[in-house]
Amino acid sequence: MAVVSNGGTLPPLIAAQLNYLLTHSPFSVKVDRIWSGCRKGNPQLADRFTLLIPLCLDYIKWDVIYNAQYPLAAPDIIFAAEDESFHPFFVAGDGETPKSSLCDWNIKDPSKLLALIHELRDIYILYQRKRIAELDDDRLKFEISTIHSREGIEVCMISGPDKPEEVRFAVPLLDIDLNKLVHGCPWKHQQIIYLQVVFPIRRKYGPAPSAPRMKLVSSSELKALFSVEDVKLLPWSEGMCMAEYLPTLEENLKLQIVDAVASVGVRRRFIEALAPICGRPIEADPVFCRKATLLAATGVFTFLVHISIPIQFPKQQPTLMLQSSQHFNAQGTPIMSPPLVDCPWSPRWDALQMAERIFEFLVEEGLTFKKYCNDILVQHH
Repeated sequence: MAVVSNGGTLPPLIAAQLNYLLTHSPFSVKVDRIWSGCRKGNPQLADRFTLLIPLCLDYIKWDVIYNAQYPLAAPDIIFAAEDESFHPFFVAGDGETPKSSLCDWNIKDPSKLLALIHELRDIYILYQRKRIAELDDDRLKFEISTIHSREGIEVCMISGPDKPEEVRFAVPLLDIDLNKLVHGCPWKHQQIIYLQVVFPIRRKYGPAPSAPRMKLVSSSELKALFSVEDVKLLPWSEGMCMAEYLPTLEENLKLQIVDAVASVGVRRRFIEALAPICGRPIEADPVFCRKATLLAATGVFTFLVHISIPIQFPKQQPTLMLQSSQHFNAQGTPIMSPPLVDCPWSPRWDALQMAERIFEFLVEEGLTFKKYCNDILVQHH
């Protein structure tokens, strides 16, 4: 059984469906809360939960309502209040209801909830597109008509009590598999770079439309290889549309990602060059080569050297932090230096010369760090 924060538990069959969804969904579904709807019988038996489902670079909330007293029945799905016109399986008139995941529901099949949520999400994306197509905004209609053939585009309306109505596009970029660019990559989910484009909705007889707001979005995992925050977006020219803007953006992105992959090799050669000069690292990042740790000594004083290597290496120099193996603060944790960024550096040096300069810097800095540690201990006593 899955334990709930308030002490309730999900019955095993419901827990199995939820766990299967969280484990096997290709996009990252989260659980916001779990609670019980049992007023009679066992109120500790939870049978409903709120899911956070990723859509258009944000999350939508859906409540999944099982009935613990009738566990074989399919769950109800409660959508957000602003989606009151969303009826995914409703067919007006004498039309035949389309076959859905609910038609052959089986509580004993753990994959059924995953299939249902995915089906509803696909229908919801089409629902949002239809809403936007019905707007009296020629620019938005043109944007949708010119990029509808691109796979994976998501679009939704954004509104709020204190915000003007807007339309957000989430456009997946590049036709390359980012997960396969670096050997041994540990990423569980498929990495995708998106362009988020937010258009204000122009009402009839309103002022001329302004340029959309744009930004690149990726997962935090991708930052180990490539940071979209370092990419400078091209300006949006008057009269431009996304179909014009995207090809140039993607070409620039490809070039920068090729450089980022090549930089992994440059960082690896730097870490390898440390071994004959400073000793073999006792720990190193074997995939992206962003970190390495050395064991160093000055006299009888031994300390660790943590080297953090930036993505923009060697244009940007590494940051060093020293950690004593003999001095501990009042909390019992090893004393560490502040980040050290004043090590002599030039991006024009080869890897061996970089390692030699770091070694020379550590010979002097080790003595300074030892005094720093002793001073801290004196202050504590």
